[in-house]
Amino acid sequence: MSIILKLLIALLLVGSGLTAQAAQPIAAPTVQVTPQAAFNVEAATQAYLNSLTPAQKAKSDAYFEGGYWLQLWNVLYALGVAGVFLGLGLSRRLKALVARLPRPALRTLAYLPLYLLLAWVLSFPLTIYEGYFREHQYGLSNQSLGEWLSETLIGLGLTLVFGSLLLLVLYAAVRRTGRNWWVWSTGIVALFLVVSVFLGPVFISPLFNKYVPLPASPIRDGILSMARANGVPAGNVYLVDASKQSKRISANVSGIGSTIRVSLNDNLLNRSTPQEVQAVMGHELGHYVLNHIPKMLVFFVLLIGIGFWFVDWAFRGLVARYGARWDVAGLTDVGGLPLAVALFAVYSFLATPVFNTIIRTNEQEADVFGLNAARQPDAFASVAMKLSEYRKINPGPLEEILFFDHPSGHTRVLTAMRWKAENLGDKQANSLAQLPAAK
Repeated sequence: MSIILKLLIALLLVGSGLTAQAAQPIAAPTVQVTPQAAFNVEAATQAYLNSLTPAQKAKSDAYFEGGYWLQLWNVLYALGVAGVFLGLGLSRRLKALVARLPRPALRTLAYLPLYLLLAWVLSFPLTIYEGYFREHQYGLSNQSLGEWLSETLIGLGLTLVFGSLLLLVLYAAVRRTGRNWWVWSTGIVALFLVVSVFLGPVFISPLFNKYVPLPASPIRDGILSMARANGVPAGNVYLVDASKQSKRISANVSGIGSTIRVSLNDNLLNRSTPQEVQAVMGHELGHYVLNHIPKMLVFFVLLIGIGFWFVDWAFRGLVARYGARWDVAGLTDVGGLPLAVALFAVYSFLATPVFNTIIRTNEQEADVFGLNAARQPDAFASVAMKLSEYRKINPGPLEEILFFDHPSGHTRVLTAMRWKAENLGDKQANSLAQLPAAK
């Protein structure tokens, strides 16, 4: 379930990668550039990168590189939780507890929320460190422990209800379709993702934040004008009170079909210049125009299908060897769910570079679209630098491929400066900040 929930979050908030803590504005050099001046793209990019102090860069690198280890710890923790259920017999005890129920479907339905709840409890130490203490350690959270715990419990409730129902349907598919269960289950998960993405902006997101129409202003008028110019049927832009959780600026496109919503958070509105807001929203409109949500759905469903096939193959081999010890008879035995979840966690870990590349490619496409739509290269570069509050600004090429689900700050600034070099005669494209000419 963990990988499916992560994918659902990614699909609910496609554009959320343009986020950052906007504690200190990034000021660009003010040397005038004229269309006749030789513009050095690399020098202009480096000028932005040099605006970070060594301390800021070290803090950013430490936070982001710590995330590499957290990916490993998450999969190891998932294996540990599976070990508690299978090796220490917790799953066997749960099966005995629900065995008195008269029908297999009822026994499965009773087992599932108990498993999800106990797995959540066992995982809570890592969850609270990763989601609360670490975020406060790096100054990225505005939440008290009580506020964070309240939202976490809401998420738990959603997982218990909808996760249990999804798993119940998946187990029914396993029992009725035999060896082809993974094909049918892929279709079931695809339908679940589509429905969730469709309903998310209306029913899920408002459980955590308040969404209101962006008040009338020149910023709102500019966003809607940009939307109309690019064929986006946006009658409104929504403002979300994300400052209750985080210091990061953010915007996103969520939903699908009639529930598609373009939103920006209050941090973006209050801590960014009008040009920066326009640059960010140009990126978000790109996600809509380029159909990134349906494209991501297709790719993710294919990868989930491969994951189900992997689980089928590995599960059968492990149960043939250890099934008697774990009291797991086969795939139809709900007591084997901890093993299936652990195998999916391993698959998720191994497939992370592929998932990252899919998302990063879409984000890069939206970056270019946003530059052409908003025509604010320096504003876009400034926002990209603000991402350095929590994302390593200048990784190596292989590091970016493996670990980055969005283009790095270096890549984004370089993209903006390349666009600027081709548009030096455009006054709007050079209105925010001026960078040094080549020497």
